[in-house]
This record gives sequence, C-alpha cells and structure tokens, in this order.
Amino acid sequence: MRHFEFTVDRAYAKSVNQTFADMRRLQVSAVIVALLFAAAAVGLILLGHPWSIILGVVVALVALTSVWVAFWVPKKVGSIEDMYAKSPLVPAVISEVHPRALTLLSLIDAAKPAAGRPSYVLVTRNVPIRAHQKQNVGDRVPSVALLSDRNTHSAADTWEMVSPMPIAWGTRDSSVRARAAEAIDQAEWEFLESKIPESEHVRTSPDQRVAVSEHELPESLR
Repeated sequence: MRHFEFTVDRAYAKSVNQTFADMRRLQVSAVIVALLFAAAAVGLILLGHPWSIILGVVVALVALTSVWVAFWVPKKVGSIEDMYAKSPLVPAVISEVHPRALTLLSLIDAAKPAAGRPSYVLVTRNVPIRAHQKQNVGDRVPSVALLSDRNTHSAADTWEMVSPMPIAWGTRDSSVRARAAEAIDQAEWEFLESKIPESEHVRTSPDQRVAVSEHELPESLR
C-alpha cells in the first residue's frame, strides 16, 4: 500500500476539506435531531400517562443516541493528519465539470488487508467548485483513498465505503501536490485518463463505484 508523507496545513484543511465539512454537517444534524427528540421526550413524560412515560423514555434514548453519534463521528474519522498519513495514495482526475461542482474519478484498491489479492474499482466523488478555481477535464488530482465500512461487523473482503480525498485539501503548497503526482505510476494515470468517458456511468452506479476486471488493469497492478 503506497503512502505519501507531507505536512498538513490544518487551518487550511479545515476551511476547504469537504470530508471535514461532511462530518460537521453530520454532527450538526445529529445535535438537531437530539434536541427535537429530547423536547418530545420531555413533553411525553409531562403528560403523566403510563404509555406516554414509557414512550418518552424510548424517545429520550433516541435523543441520547443522536448525541453519541455527534461525539463518535470525529473519533471514527480521526484527525486530518491521521487520515492523510494512514490512507493510501491514489490517482484521481477531473472527469466532469458541472456548473457548481466537479466530478473526480479515481482508481482505488478496495480490498481489505486480509483479502489476499487486490480488488480495484473506479470511484467518483462530486466536489463543489471553489471561488476562482479553474480546472479542466483531465487535470490530475493526486489523492488519498478513504476506506471504511458502514458498521464494524462487515465480513466482506472489500471496503463498503471508498472515496478519494485530494492532497490539495490538505496543503496550499503546489510543490507537495506535484511530488504526490510524481509518486504515482504513469501507467496508473494513463489508465485512469482512458476511463474518463465512463465517468457518468460510474457516478450513477450504486455507491458511485464500478469494479475493474484484472485484464483491464496495467501490468503493474495485476
């Protein structure tokens, strides 16, 4: 598994990294849900009926679960430095440009360490276009692959959740991004660029991923 070391600009990453933005939205949603259910629980308990008290306790437990989720999410995701340090370096390219967003197409090995063999997939991720950002289809975006399961009991040989996170979301330094791009084999870049016409198909597939057969892969990845 290939990794890439660099110094993460934490303040910059917090302002542009969409993975952290998604996490914050999930936390805010969890807190709002917790407050709504807590208010409902109080109202049910104050009614004083046996059925309303029981239902109020159940609703209160749901509120506590939502609070737990709000605190659990950042622990599961980890710090931005950990995500970049522990996640493998992968190629990604801009495959589509929309009015307000870009589509990234990435080639990622979705196999878990115990699988014994790689399982490559094409994955897309839509990201918003930042102000004054000028990028074109085919531009290379070296990234790391975020790999996780939806629950801790998954017995599958591949990760359930696979997504690229650009190196550019962790640093302003263009020389770091260039060094990351050079660390990825040219054959991988060329293969990924040849798959740009398939971007819409990947983007509209379940989980925005499509398996790549072994015979399609560059020799170095088989």
